[in-house]
Amino acid sequence: GRKVFAAQTSHLPLKVNMAGVIPAIFASSILLFPASLGAWFGQSEGMGWLQDISQSIAPGQPLNILLFSAGIIFFCFFYTALMFNPKDVAENLKKSGAFIPGIRPGEQSARYIDGVLTRLTMFGALYMTAVCLLPQFLVVAANVPFYLGGTSLLIVVVVVMDFMSQVQSHLVSHQYESLMKKANLKGYGSGMLR
Repeated sequence: GRKVFAAQTSHLPLKVNMAGVIPAIFASSILLFPASLGAWFGQSEGMGWLQDISQSIAPGQPLNILLFSAGIIFFCFFYTALMFNPKDVAENLKKSGAFIPGIRPGEQSARYIDGVLTRLTMFGALYMTAVCLLPQFLVVAANVPFYLGGTSLLIVVVVVMDFMSQVQSHLVSHQYESLMKKANLKGYGSGMLR
């Protein structure tokens, strides 16, 4: 006879911040390199221009804010492109018989996934830029002493969010275990199979 299966829905593992803290670390490292060179060699004779460059990209300076923002956004897109290939995902969906409703499997699915990923990455890059620049704005504009840099603050935020996610999944699994124990006590579940 014919078998009718219920339609299953699933989701693709696309996150707003797929790159994590890597873009902020790369951007801040690249900005610190000229500043370090200026500190080491800027006092030497004929190297005053290096000192000028390191002062112009010091934290809180407009050029630093511009370059740091551009670096974070660039590395968000670059790192996401390295880690997630929409063509491979579309091909895997096609091979498994899955599809995105309203989108043809194959190349159209890859374009659709790439468009969604681009929008998510842009939102994530802007969020990451805002979190990383918040301490600089607090120190420069409001004279608020802030002892964490933007990258450090972002790492703290990501660690706290990951911790909350793990606690939530642990609580859900604990509720599932207690539900199964209650079901076994009443004679249902795996206890019935014996």
